[in-house]
Amino acid sequence: MRILITGGCGFIGSHLSEALLADGHRVTVLDDLSTGRRENVAHLSGSADFSIVEGSVLDAGLVERQVAHSDVVFHLAAAVGVELIIGDPLRVLETNILGTHNVLRAAASAGAKVLLASTSEIYGKSADLPFAEDGDRVLGPTSKWRWCYSTSKAADEYLAFAYHRQRRLPVVVFRLFNTVGPRQRGHYGMVIPRLVEQALNGQPLTVYGDGSQSRTFCDARDAVRALCGLMGEPGAVGEAFNVGSTREVSIHELARTILELCGLEPSAERIALVPYERAYEAGFEDMTRRAPDLSRIRRLTGWSPEIPLEATLAAVIEEKRAAGLRASETASGH
Repeated sequence: MRILITGGCGFIGSHLSEALLADGHRVTVLDDLSTGRRENVAHLSGSADFSIVEGSVLDAGLVERQVAHSDVVFHLAAAVGVELIIGDPLRVLETNILGTHNVLRAAASAGAKVLLASTSEIYGKSADLPFAEDGDRVLGPTSKWRWCYSTSKAADEYLAFAYHRQRRLPVVVFRLFNTVGPRQRGHYGMVIPRLVEQALNGQPLTVYGDGSQSRTFCDARDAVRALCGLMGEPGAVGEAFNVGSTREVSIHELARTILELCGLEPSAERIALVPYERAYEAGFEDMTRRAPDLSRIRRLTGWSPEIPLEATLAAVIEEKRAAGLRASETASGH
């Protein structure tokens, strides 16, 4: 099939591109390179079935032209990350809502199937764990910028389901829970690459709050298997699916594990607790736990995550070490 991936130069998009090409599909990536990088997909450039189009999902004409030549669209392009949400909420809202509308409208005209990336942030600060797809959402007030990303992605989902209901557009929504792995960067608050880089640079690992907040981390390669399974499953159309891991780990425990895997003593002096108001803004609200119920996707596709967190962390550490070595060789003229 002819597959378009918006935001395909991001780290998830690059892993998805690899998998789809390996399955024999033709892949076009649309990316404005604001957060994605060509280096993430440089190893795919030799394939005749792979191409990159530089541009924004906010360019409705460009989106329409690319979607017109596609059978399936994976819409991954979005403004993400807590630091960006707090610092530039207008960009978050415009990119996520207007960009998604452009993709859905073009797909409805072209008859293309859309798989839309959503987020665990949808559930807000609900205490009804693990989060099920039909569970209630609990958010803070609109005066807290913390919740604008969750709101923008909820608007994306409403748009997708409205196009499905009124225009018969085949859409599938997948809600990602802390997808991690090689090629992810620490920009905009992504926790694992940030902590790994701090550990390798001999800096204290900054943990926000008291570090007791827990998350589940799903390797991008596992997540991609889930997305490919949903793409080929007719029963997925018109539904939302959680994609993540069920193993919860506190951020403090995560920092200690990263130190150990880097060969460092996980002492208290190596972990710096930073108050949320110093890291982000006064009154910042965080969730104490975030974990998915995976029953729905397991029943439909049989998918479950397989890669242990320690293996993912080891791969990220290896990549960061290699990148540091390449940088030092370049600086020394070797």
